[in-house]
Amino acid sequence: MAFADNLKKLPRISHLAAIDLLDEAGAVVASIENKPGSAGSVAVYNQLAQTYGAITAEAARAGLELYAEHVEDARNNPGKHPNIDRLLDITQAGTTLKVKHRFAV
Repeated sequence: MAFADNLKKLPRISHLAAIDLLDEAGAVVASIENKPGSAGSVAVYNQLAQTYGAITAEAARAGLELYAEHVEDARNNPGKHPNIDRLLDITQAGTTLKVKHRFAV
């Protein structure tokens, strides 16, 4: 299924301003803002956090399935899709990132 179709099935994210990703020490290693160009990634990472509680290797594999056709482009163009690159890295390294939601005011 295509990424656009997958997004339609994910929970709404209008209540979120951003998602922060934290390493094991609790330091923010990345933030994904809910704005054009990254709202789809907020939806994917939000779904993964709700389902898995954190971004684990298992969650990352599920996230890559949601990104669908964009994964191949990310593999062929490292750096073009940093939110997909992060999931690819997690599947290889087996690291875990905690998720902190920043709510819209």
